[in-house]
Amino acid sequence: MKQNQIKKLVSFFYEIGNLRKVIRAHQQMFLFHDLTDNIASHSFRVSFIGYFLAKELKANADKVIKMCLLHDIEEARSGDQNWVHKRYIKVFEDEIRDEQLKYLPNSKELLTLSKEYQERKTKEAKIARDADLLDQVFLQKEYAWQGIREAKDWLKGTKKASQQERQMFTKLAKEIAREAKKQDPSFWWGNLWTPTRRE
Repeated sequence: MKQNQIKKLVSFFYEIGNLRKVIRAHQQMFLFHDLTDNIASHSFRVSFIGYFLAKELKANADKVIKMCLLHDIEEARSGDQNWVHKRYIKVFEDEIRDEQLKYLPNSKELLTLSKEYQERKTKEAKIARDADLLDQVFLQKEYAWQGIREAKDWLKGTKKASQQERQMFTKLAKEIAREAKKQDPSFWWGNLWTPTRRE
């Protein structure tokens, strides 16, 4: 790799590292502040969700994971906007992603995947979007569990489904969303804790 490419790659790694500092904007509407809820932590869980959805739905998991990792990178420059902000703000996401990616090695692949995700036409793009929405369901349940009323209201949605479920493409994602809404966030460690230290 040429020195100029290394320089651009290092710059990109610093930029995406900055996503740890981009707080997700829905916190304003939840009337709650959580420093762990940032774009990087969101993308991490989205990528795992996307992987498992892709495997189960027999889609290209590699493509889905890459789409999940790319899906919010423009927010390093634009910040995040919640659903109230989006009513009033235009963000030139395509322009930002093009500037972020065009000088990197494998930029054509990344730009193609990013565009495919935005268009939501392929199975993989739909799965990646479902993963994004599912992470929001998990987060809302976690916040509702802590007593955040707005999160509880958003999670509940209408009698049929939450806003996120209505936007989901796959039946599996909707089933996972329904289970996530039923299951306590602490369920995973319920049988693990013990007052006795191992010897």
